[in-house]
Amino acid sequence: MLEKTKKVFRIRNIAIRQMLAEALGTFIVMVFGLSSVAQVVLGKGNSGQYLSINIAFGIGVTLGIYAAGRISGAHLNAAITITQCILGTISWTTAIAYIIGQFLGSFMAAATVFALYYDAIYAYSNGNLTVSGPNATAMIFSTYPAPNVSLQGAFFTEFTATVMLILGVLVIHDEKNNAAIKGAQPVLTGLLVLGIGLGMGLNTGYAINPSRDLPPRIFMAIAGWGMAVFTGDHSWWWVPVTAPVLGSLFGVFLYKLCIDFHNQPSHETELEKEQAGMETSRL
Repeated sequence: MLEKTKKVFRIRNIAIRQMLAEALGTFIVMVFGLSSVAQVVLGKGNSGQYLSINIAFGIGVTLGIYAAGRISGAHLNAAITITQCILGTISWTTAIAYIIGQFLGSFMAAATVFALYYDAIYAYSNGNLTVSGPNATAMIFSTYPAPNVSLQGAFFTEFTATVMLILGVLVIHDEKNNAAIKGAQPVLTGLLVLGIGLGMGLNTGYAINPSRDLPPRIFMAIAGWGMAVFTGDHSWWWVPVTAPVLGSLFGVFLYKLCIDFHNQPSHETELEKEQAGMETSRL
């Protein structure tokens, strides 16, 4: 009975550790990312440009993975967590712990950036926290589609950007293929996010992660922006929640179809090389 109790406690303790690791990793990502957006918006382009936002998110992702990687694997993205759960890599209970951690970290990051730039936000908006208009500040915390982009176009953008994200992550981490060395993987993943922002950020701001977009939106609804953060832009909020999940699933399918199903374990590859060498020597 005592051993069983210890085992249950150990499992719960592991889940809590993983949840806290995901929370801290996501917090790091989001503080770097959201504060860079705040600086660009509130500085009216004088304290940074779109490139600085992309670089900041890339740095945040790199540091977040270094922080959480050993404990939880550093998903830092609910779309990746849900995909891993559907594939059977992690259990549903573990997935729930990961997502709770990610949402908590992202929510706290939004609160931190709001506190950090509280005076600047109210000065910029004249005390009126709005989602749209010349003094809108909601885009600091969550993504919104560009004015000339349809909901369908925005959905396809988020879907495609997430496909490229998961393909890049698999390329970097797949040890059966040509994985990067472990110490370099966080840096390369940060560069991957930077590349997605540079090439696919115009239409939607590249959320590519429900954990990046939804918790700050919830924070804004509480902090004074109201339910307009959900109803604005034809209730856009569900797109950065669902499109990344579907894009992640499709990206994994595409990678498996084109690469993983045809790959062999490294020891089998080495054996084939040895056999080929022996056959050549006989000739």
